[in-house]
Amino acid sequence: MSHGVQSHSALGRIVNELEETAIAIILGMMTLITFINVVLRYGFNTGIIWGLEAVTFLFAWLVLFGMSYAVKVTAHLGVDAVVNLFSLPKRRVLALVAAVICVVYGALLMKGAWDYWAPFAGLDATTGRWFPTGFADSRDQAWYETVDIPMPDWLRFIEPIMNEGETYGKLPRFIPYFMLPFGMALLLFRFIQAGVRVFTGQATALIVSHEAEDDIEAVKHMNAES
Repeated sequence: MSHGVQSHSALGRIVNELEETAIAIILGMMTLITFINVVLRYGFNTGIIWGLEAVTFLFAWLVLFGMSYAVKVTAHLGVDAVVNLFSLPKRRVLALVAAVICVVYGALLMKGAWDYWAPFAGLDATTGRWFPTGFADSRDQAWYETVDIPMPDWLRFIEPIMNEGETYGKLPRFIPYFMLPFGMALLLFRFIQAGVRVFTGQATALIVSHEAEDDIEAVKHMNAES
């Protein structure tokens, strides 16, 4: 099973609380918007026109943010039937190899995420097929808007910066899309942390396993009593 989060520093505990709070808020917002839309649709024959798009973005945020948190607490499921055939030192080597592969994969995802998001924020994408070799002169797409989500008035200050003084009719796409590079950067960081834990002997794998064995142990006393 996952080992949980045991942060020994004050900063670590604060970061952990922030991550769990953010996940809870996203889940709560998804539930609230969906519930209100159902009530409005079936009770009043109306609805929040931007509700579906907002929930879609929130679900994407939940996935992108949650996957790095799952790496942090070792909650990702995996198959270790073959790995467990080896001795503990060899399993550690295999875990380190897996960690290196995950870090490389995370770096590739980070590059792709930045290259996709950057034009929407008026920034330049990177050059290079696999890894960044510089920056390309990307076409400014900061004027792209979402389909239905309205532009909050308290965000109007970004219009002179991002949209050459033109007003946004809807929320600009670079705001909800920002979770893509942020989530990939956090995932890469958590992969590096997980690799360090394996290297220092604090963990033996990047995945959680033996869920069934833990469940059997939890209910073993019930069989003994019967």
